[in-house]
Amino acid sequence: MPQPLATRAPAKINLTLHVLGRRADGYHELESLVAFAGTGDDLRLESGTGLALQVSGPTAPLAGGDADNLVLKAARLLADRVEGLQLGTFHLTKRLPVAAGIGGGSSDAAAALRLLARLNGLPLSHPALREAARLTGADVPVCLEPRARMMRGVGEDLGEPLNLPRLFAVLVNPRVPVETPAVFKALGLRPGQRLTEARHPGIERSSLLDALKAARNDLEPPALQLQPLIGEALALLRETSGCRLARMSGSGATVFGLYDDCETAAEAAKTIKHARQDWWVKATSLR
Repeated sequence: MPQPLATRAPAKINLTLHVLGRRADGYHELESLVAFAGTGDDLRLESGTGLALQVSGPTAPLAGGDADNLVLKAARLLADRVEGLQLGTFHLTKRLPVAAGIGGGSSDAAAALRLLARLNGLPLSHPALREAARLTGADVPVCLEPRARMMRGVGEDLGEPLNLPRLFAVLVNPRVPVETPAVFKALGLRPGQRLTEARHPGIERSSLLDALKAARNDLEPPALQLQPLIGEALALLRETSGCRLARMSGSGATVFGLYDDCETAAEAAKTIKHARQDWWVKATSLR
């Protein structure tokens, strides 16, 4: 019996997120430096007839049913575009919080596409694979090859992979979902409205932290209005010893703190876990 294919679906972290404006069609144009964490969900694929999904893990009850799970959506979109695509049963181990601003569902979908590509001998550059990723969700294309890069537009304009130095981080989610549409609505931009001086500073490897500090997440203020626990999580991070920067990822509610080394990050995570035992807290690294 052939061994199942397996891959990690890493958490996607928006180190920066600038909103450049809102297009006439209602979509918001973004510019964001994205990195990927060492922590994430795990996905296996057992080849077979038909298409199925089994979900387990700590956050499995929140992952959604078959009808709205992005793993199955991505697989079906690819099958519609590749005649005779070999499918099978996906086994998803769900560890990441959902509706959390770290692209858990999008990364799961991208992982499914990677596994199907391996099973069917398709390169990740295959047009059908790219199209399936785009149609599955705005964050799926950047998760298809999970490497640090700039993403622009509504997620379709991806820069070249960046060789960033490893960043030691603590991720904190207060276990409250924050819906992305509500955050953009609270931002309050009109269709066609552009923001002045919204462009992103240059990212230089030798001064990455300074560049990150000069940037921001424009969705953080409206998300804080909708969910004050985000502010509490940021405050706890900033109070930990050695925290160099604390910021929200994506549309929240997950926030991250950056530290000089893994030991300092681990100690900070331990401090926050002790203070908020019901929160999701993870020390990790970002690349």
